[in-house]
Amino acid sequence: MNAVLRETATIAPLSAQGLHHAYGRETVIAGIDLALEPGSVLGLIGRNGAGKSTLIRAMVGLLEPSEGKAFVFGEPALRLSDAAKGRLAYVAQQPEALAWLTSEQMLDYFGRFYPRWDNRFAKSMLERWQIPAKRLLAKLSPGERQRVELIRALASQPDLLVLDEPAAALDPVARRELLREVAIRAGESGTTVLFSTHIVSDLERVASDIAFMHEGRLILHCPVDDTKERFMRLWLPPRLSAAAPEIALSHRQHGDGSISLVIERDANGQWPQQATLPGARVDPLGLEDLFVEIAE
Repeated sequence: MNAVLRETATIAPLSAQGLHHAYGRETVIAGIDLALEPGSVLGLIGRNGAGKSTLIRAMVGLLEPSEGKAFVFGEPALRLSDAAKGRLAYVAQQPEALAWLTSEQMLDYFGRFYPRWDNRFAKSMLERWQIPAKRLLAKLSPGERQRVELIRALASQPDLLVLDEPAAALDPVARRELLREVAIRAGESGTTVLFSTHIVSDLERVASDIAFMHEGRLILHCPVDDTKERFMRLWLPPRLSAAAPEIALSHRQHGDGSISLVIERDANGQWPQQATLPGARVDPLGLEDLFVEIAE
């Protein structure tokens, strides 16, 4: 591999450095640093209002952040070249563009801008998802509109696919088909994927990495497979509550005086010393349990 190819391979398809954004006095994202590895599928998870959509819009150049920078294929997100735009596909949570066109017309229009547009795929997916090709987008249901947008994104055969709550308006069958397409493209074509969701089962099906957002901050970013080994729930009875470690991902005080915390292994793979105290209990956490513990 020559130097140019090595450099291209190591550039993060999507990254953010010190992103801050506020609407008036309300801070929405605060100090986000994030980079996607080429070919990874990153699930961005958080409660509604955590700042996921604002972060995504800032990272793809649709919103100018109050502070910080974002890059797409190494280019400033706010000044993307046509070549970079042709490698990126983005689907918003609530698609509203070009509502005066039919599904067929919209896909034909967008297909002219993408050098690798797969027209056969677009037509077959309209049929497979039973979307009326001649009906105006404005006349489609929210779920149908979302499907058309997903077809548009996938048919462009992007190197970077960014989906903001892609399953929000989809029924369970359509959601599973979408996740299957994402997995296929990531696995076979090396497409890098970022998708936000609050549906934990979606992450477990396709994500290689996970990022937790809470109140505008990124509080966790790691491979999905690491979560079960890296995090535990530590329960301390009332007599040990004063010994609770100062650093924890979550901290709950219960009515009986006991405390439960989400703890993390240190760099040497060891749990905090408090986990070994007589009377302390350490419980494993599934991905959904981890999300609930952090988000509440």
